[in-house]
Amino acid sequence: MNAAGLLTIAWLLAAGPMAAVGAEPLQERRGTTLYVSKLGDDTDGSSWAKAFRTIQGALDAIPDGLGGHTIIVRPDTYVEANLYAAHKGAKSSYNTLIGDAEGLFGGGVKGRPVIDSGDPEKGFKSYDWWSSFRATSRGWSKDHTEPTFSAVGWDRWVFRNLYVTGGDAGIFFDCTDKVEPFSVVVEDCVAVGRAFGGGVASCLSRPEEPITFRRCHLWSLDVWGDASAAYVRVENPTMPEHPDAVFEDCRLVGPQCSLKASNYGFTTRSRVALKRCRLITLNFSQPGGTPTDGIVQSVEQGDCLAVDFEDCVLAGYKVFGVKVKKETEKDIRYTTKGSCLAYVQFQQEVPSGFHRIGNWPVDAFDELFPPRPRSGHAGLVKDNTVIRRDMCEVAPVVWKGRLHHLFSARPASGGTREDYWLSLVDAGSGHEVARFATGHSLASAYVRDGVFYAFASRFENQNWNDVTMFKSSDLKNWESRVVIAQEPAEHLFNSSVAGCPSGFIMAYETNDPKWPPFTIKFARSKDLETWEKVPDAALGRDRYAACPALRFADGHYYVLYLEHREPRWFFQTYVARSRDLKNWESSAANPVLTPDAIDDGINASDPDLVEFGGKAFLYYAVGDQLSWMNIKRALYDGPVDEFLKSCFPTPGIPCR
Repeated sequence: MNAAGLLTIAWLLAAGPMAAVGAEPLQERRGTTLYVSKLGDDTDGSSWAKAFRTIQGALDAIPDGLGGHTIIVRPDTYVEANLYAAHKGAKSSYNTLIGDAEGLFGGGVKGRPVIDSGDPEKGFKSYDWWSSFRATSRGWSKDHTEPTFSAVGWDRWVFRNLYVTGGDAGIFFDCTDKVEPFSVVVEDCVAVGRAFGGGVASCLSRPEEPITFRRCHLWSLDVWGDASAAYVRVENPTMPEHPDAVFEDCRLVGPQCSLKASNYGFTTRSRVALKRCRLITLNFSQPGGTPTDGIVQSVEQGDCLAVDFEDCVLAGYKVFGVKVKKETEKDIRYTTKGSCLAYVQFQQEVPSGFHRIGNWPVDAFDELFPPRPRSGHAGLVKDNTVIRRDMCEVAPVVWKGRLHHLFSARPASGGTREDYWLSLVDAGSGHEVARFATGHSLASAYVRDGVFYAFASRFENQNWNDVTMFKSSDLKNWESRVVIAQEPAEHLFNSSVAGCPSGFIMAYETNDPKWPPFTIKFARSKDLETWEKVPDAALGRDRYAACPALRFADGHYYVLYLEHREPRWFFQTYVARSRDLKNWESSAANPVLTPDAIDDGINASDPDLVEFGGKAFLYYAVGDQLSWMNIKRALYDGPVDEFLKSCFPTPGIPCR
């Protein structure tokens, strides 16, 4: 799809939904479209190739406050906290922050972009209002020393297809000292926070543009203090007749309560409409324990909250409650319409208008979690069978018409020469047919004219050195020679060999100090035994690129390789291609492989490919990149060349 087509789709999707009340479109003006992708070059955000690598980078680039601007985010994990918008949207021209969940904008993959506001090394972070969206109030506690900052800059923004988590709140807007009219639309998002999943505080509402959450999954994690799946505090002096906030088809889940209004010392009024929502409060304590004050709560007093229910299911200890002035619980105003069901502790009363259900609400709980977006290459099918435990590298190869595995034995670190060796195993029978190359590991395999070739690095002086070729026609008598010698201050690791029109090509992994921690270099050969390094040919001058698997197809050199997804300790397999080994494009469909099964750990690395029976088998390692690794594989129902070409259904992203 060309750029004009993509912009047309973006415009239609951004302008399509209408405000919950009223009939004006949310984006009449067509402003600037900016792209966010970890694969971009982080320049001006004008395309996927030039995309900003952070969401905040795109927010900072919004040019004006006239509205109608769109930020499109490619599915990935963005470790960012305290995001803020420099410019509001405008009436009838909301700004939009949208995840390219279905790949309709050309991002190349499907899934929700994840905004993770936790600490990238230590995890969940909630302190001094550390959150996904920036808001601070100096002085309300001794820990709050940052200048007061209001989230009012998000006024008239639309959020779609995002997964927001890791901090004090998910998609939550605290306008602090800017008590002004505020409107926002949040659709098809997942938001998880310690205190709140979603909501607003310290603002005024617009009757014709209510604060709106649609088809969202909002979760709170805490039982202490101010916590709720959804929190609404609009500073009305009297109760309005219109809803300040509307939740449609949402799932509100938390251990303290599902919906909360007011706060300690606040007696302003808020009205909330709930349509086709599921409110699940996880505290089902006995009365003598520590039960929740209610699935729906007003903190200070009951008359601070009014709720309009339509076709909702509520489950928890009791329906309504007040935290401070408990005797005012009866003053919570509410209406019911349609089917309003309540599943509560058997000793608790159910308010008029709700139908009490005595059986566990199975359907409501089945709907709590959103469908899990599929990640990785769409044509790959993982069987999740562990091919070999406690092993990192395997090179699949066809020998004498049978599929074999060349395993590279090595400890996680250190060891002696005898701890490193290669083992060729018949994949069908599990029989080891050869063991050789003591002191070597990180091997690849190639078969030519009845001769078996292995290429491996030597472990010596507690590091990896050179690339050595081993060859044999009977798997008993082996010849060997160093074919790639390392440069001064360089060490060599994994390698891979493939045939190409000029003979043979090798990719080998280096820690050349002038580039990032791991880079892939290349060499050529006519006979698999004498190799010449290709000057200036490299992949990974601008990124961590390790563990190459090299193939030639369709006039391109394809390399499957490992990327460390910094700042996380997380590893995925990517693919890039080149016609000259110097100018590379990264697949827009990356990652090809990502750890997503329970026993994958945080790793999908060390890829290698083989074609057998007309199908492509992609082997890879799972583990923690520190202490354990296991081998798994995935299947593509077609030849290797077809699989490689399928990784580039659209033009790739330039990389080095």
